[in-house]
Amino acid sequence: MSVKEFTVKISPMEAANTIESEILRGSISGTLVDHYVRMTGSSEVHVLIMEKYYMRSNNRASVTATIDNFDGATRVHVVAAGSSEGVFFRFDWGAGNSFATSVERALEPYIIGG
Repeated sequence: MSVKEFTVKISPMEAANTIESEILRGSISGTLVDHYVRMTGSSEVHVLIMEKYYMRSNNRASVTATIDNFDGATRVHVVAAGSSEGVFFRFDWGAGNSFATSVERALEPYIIGG
């Protein structure tokens, strides 16, 4: 499991669109499982759940990105899971971290803090 959290200088909607563009239609061949959106007043939250097949671990990894602006700034929280190999061991050959990092890389030009 890999967790990343950072602040970006774009809106939650722009961040979600950037992630979708890079992960789903760009160089990473991921699949969108769900994109959930809630808006209230000037605050919004987007939850993106994506998955990708990794040959090196012979299974699918998932990544969940939660993006909100509840405190004024746009925060991105990314969690990769489901990438471990085997029933008893949680060894994923780096697939989870790689998938979470691809979300961070997609938003890299907009990151303003950790």
